Amino acid sequence: MTKKNRFNSSERCKMDFFIQLLINGISIGFLYGLSAMGFVMIFKSSSVLNFAHGEVLAFGAFLFLALVTSAQLPVWLGFLVTLAGTFVLGFVIERIFLRPLIGEPLIQVIMLTVGLAAMFKGGMLLVWGGNLYTYPDFLPEGLGISWGIVQVPPVYVAAVIIGSLFLLMFGLFFKFSSQGIYMRSVADNQTAALSLGVHVRRVFALSWAIAALVAGISGIVLGIINGINVHELSSIGLKVFPVVILGGLDSIGGAIIGGLIIGLLETFTGGYLSPSLRDVVPYIALVFILLVKPYGLFGLVEIERV
Repeated sequence: MTKKNRFNSSERCKMDFFIQLLINGISIGFLYGLSAMGFVMIFKSSSVLNFAHGEVLAFGAFLFLALVTSAQLPVWLGFLVTLAGTFVLGFVIERIFLRPLIGEPLIQVIMLTVGLAAMFKGGMLLVWGGNLYTYPDFLPEGLGISWGIVQVPPVYVAAVIIGSLFLLMFGLFFKFSSQGIYMRSVADNQTAALSLGVHVRRVFALSWAIAALVAGISGIVLGIINGINVHELSSIGLKVFPVVILGGLDSIGGAIIGGLIIGLLETFTGGYLSPSLRDVVPYIALVFILLVKPYGLFGLVEIERV
């Protein structure tokens, strides 16, 4: 092989490696953005930072595991039952734990979510322990993409498809459905929405239910990619903070873009620098964005006049 051919081959390998990292980063970023979207919905409607988001995500992953392994349900049915279960869980959390604290100082509500996170995590550790579990291999190999030496596993293709599908569904829901319009009005101005006859408490409950549902979706796909472990999936909830701060705490579109940026940062850092820095770089980005642009890329700047 001539020197020129070796050079071309090396450049081709570098480009293929770059494309591989790019695709993986976009796939993971879609999941981060989808999960962060639920977090933003809760904050926009009730100004609550939900510190139990990661535990709800892990609950969805373990519920799906129990349904397809212990209960032996078909994968499609287990997926639908998991979505229904996490949706109901969001309603229960809002009705039993959050609604009695309406009107109380916000710090009490936030600390309640911290307590819920510890309670859910302890319950999952009691049932499943801290072991690593894997789902049965149910994704068809034909779903994967092969382009030269670039291999896109079926799970990454499924992540993009599922993420895009649910983003489209939620976009249509918020734009055209009456409940979606009510949720947008409450997010913009609770007092004005209440004066117009919007059932604000019902909107709060629906926000928590949808947030739990999207967390469950993210938990399932992340579980397929990395396996299911209580500690690791719960920690994903902490990665939501860099995503939503980067995109803007009150911007659903910003959550998606923030998720893509954080996913790409993680993937390229692990590929080019060091895998040990992969989990650190989102928080480096969090500190940087707080110093430079505290309201995020698409957040609204609040101006208070005395």
